[in-house]
Amino acid sequence: MAHIDYFFATISPFTYLAGTRLEDIAARHGATVTYKPLDIIALFGRTGGQPLGDRHPSRQQYRLQELRRQARKTGLPLNLKPAHWPTNAAPAAYALIAAQKTGGGDLGALAHGLTRACWAEDRDVADDAVIRDCLAAAGFDPSLADSGLLVGAETYAANLEEAVERGVFGAPFYITGDDARFWGQDRLDDLDAHLAEVAA
Repeated sequence: MAHIDYFFATISPFTYLAGTRLEDIAARHGATVTYKPLDIIALFGRTGGQPLGDRHPSRQQYRLQELRRQARKTGLPLNLKPAHWPTNAAPAAYALIAAQKTGGGDLGALAHGLTRACWAEDRDVADDAVIRDCLAAAGFDPSLADSGLLVGAETYAANLEEAVERGVFGAPFYITGDDARFWGQDRLDDLDAHLAEVAA
């Protein structure tokens, strides 16, 4: 069975713009997905990237153009200057880690709901009430926002270490069971084609 390790950040606009296309692709190919939220700023520091504010103005301007383009392509609403960004991504990541461990809901919907809260709904994904709403909307027990915090913190840190070791340098980032790597939501079609080729 095909498998995808999905490295992403709960406050990444490009993760948001991926929508639920990964889940559609996985379903089409019978692939399983392991969700691996990580600290994107720490990842940049470990792999040669820079936080947005430290990038050259030309890179910042290009990013804004690209976000507009990708939002138009996907049809997803996008606020280029959300009210609660940047914010602490860890609480939302811990909740997703707890949800993945517990099961019973839709992890793809949860990941998308959290990023949508930030980039389309002007809600703070570091806020427990927002996290609880997203958990409930995705079919999980809202109390997961309060549980497994130590495990969540340990897994969050471990995801970062694994990402660095496996060549991840941005988000979203997809790695298949045969170590094919795809960076960015604009490479999902390539991931889809790869899984079809491997299965043929």
